[in-house]
Amino acid sequence: MTDFRQTFAATDNLIVAPGRLLLDSGPQPGMAALLRNGSFADIGAMADLRARHPAARRVELPDHLMMPGFIDSHTHLTQSLGKSLVFGEPSEIFRRIWVPLEGSLDEHMVYLSSKLAALECLRGGFTAAVDAGTRSAGHIGRLVDAARETGLRLVVAQICNDLGGAAVVPNRATILQAAETHLAAYQGDPLIHPSLAISIPEVASDAMLRDIAAMAGAAGAVFQIHVNEHLVAVERSLVAHGRRPLEHLAQVGALGPQTLIAHSTLVTPSELNLLRDTGAAVAYNPVASVWKGNAVAPALQMQALGIRFGLGTDGTRADGFRLMDAAETMQRAGYGLAAGDSSCGGGWLWLDAATRMAADASGLAGVTGRIAPGLAADFLLVDLDRPEFTPSHDLAWELVRYGNRDQIDAVFTDGRLRMVQGWPVDWDARALMAQVREQASPAIAKAPIQRIHPTADSLMATRPA
Repeated sequence: MTDFRQTFAATDNLIVAPGRLLLDSGPQPGMAALLRNGSFADIGAMADLRARHPAARRVELPDHLMMPGFIDSHTHLTQSLGKSLVFGEPSEIFRRIWVPLEGSLDEHMVYLSSKLAALECLRGGFTAAVDAGTRSAGHIGRLVDAARETGLRLVVAQICNDLGGAAVVPNRATILQAAETHLAAYQGDPLIHPSLAISIPEVASDAMLRDIAAMAGAAGAVFQIHVNEHLVAVERSLVAHGRRPLEHLAQVGALGPQTLIAHSTLVTPSELNLLRDTGAAVAYNPVASVWKGNAVAPALQMQALGIRFGLGTDGTRADGFRLMDAAETMQRAGYGLAAGDSSCGGGWLWLDAATRMAADASGLAGVTGRIAPGLAADFLLVDLDRPEFTPSHDLAWELVRYGNRDQIDAVFTDGRLRMVQGWPVDWDARALMAQVREQASPAIAKAPIQRIHPTADSLMATRPA
């Protein structure tokens, strides 16, 4: 059995030769990757790499798949302390649960929540995540600290609402200055990538929507916004503007290649054309649709139209394999069954949507998402010596339908080993969990959360015998 901690204690100038290497052309045997300075320096057949780099150390892992790490194109790291409070609740839980919870978190609780969520991300094979921004009062630095300490690559947003939806809503000049400062703060950072966000269109003025989108675009950063997720929000927009939310963003000039739309589940044909024509990207969040949404994003139609999209969790559960399975399943249930579409995009589509396509949607295409020379060495080693992959006839499909996070033996970001069999190698996750167990309940108790239903546990206790 491989001792991953010892084998990968040093990864610079190291050739990794897995049984299969997941490249753009699919999972390939006989291929290897050279790691150097935190990046993939060379890719090729093992014999060729040995010839080109004779001084490099080599490790052979014949029973493993080496694949790009998953990228969560939409999540909320500061919601992890209350994650199961939303089960069974009706839509727009952000108004009754997430905004009150996040707004009540102090600096320490932002850190604990973010580090717990980052732990879950890495355990689930996510080497990168796009955080939509914390609504707490100015504690984004602690969220960044948590990502750095765990090794999670993070696209982190500064929320720029000027009409509400956050713990503190500054004036316009203060918001714009904070946005500029945020964009400048992480230039050249190996793991942290700045982004700007407005939570939903109705919590920002038209001028702020336009200006923040333009500022992000000029900086080469992503502009994040939740749009067309719930029917009530679509109707509010129609009442306020005579336009649906996506139409309103287009009208004010806030749609463009820098724009990352979370959800886009309730979209008309003309709105799909807007996404295509403006180059905007979508975070397709299938588990969120199952758990609390009003609809499922038409991801297959988006693909056919050339609309950029990647998979996101929306903070639901951090398991990249189960996310791919949910993405394919929801397209099958929502569209494929009625149309007699038995492939629903094929296994490769969902592998791409969880890695390469998610990197593009997240503004990280030049950084990660593929195993290719020059990109960051963010990757997973997946154990193929499992019943689920025996015998193997079509590994791409098998990863989508049989994959699970307990099959991930090792997680790497920026060329460094971060996780072995679900646990970090250089910090104490169980000590963190003990802190969370001790401190989460008081934090939840002081937040003005409004639940519609009691918990399932409490209802079970009152059931007649």
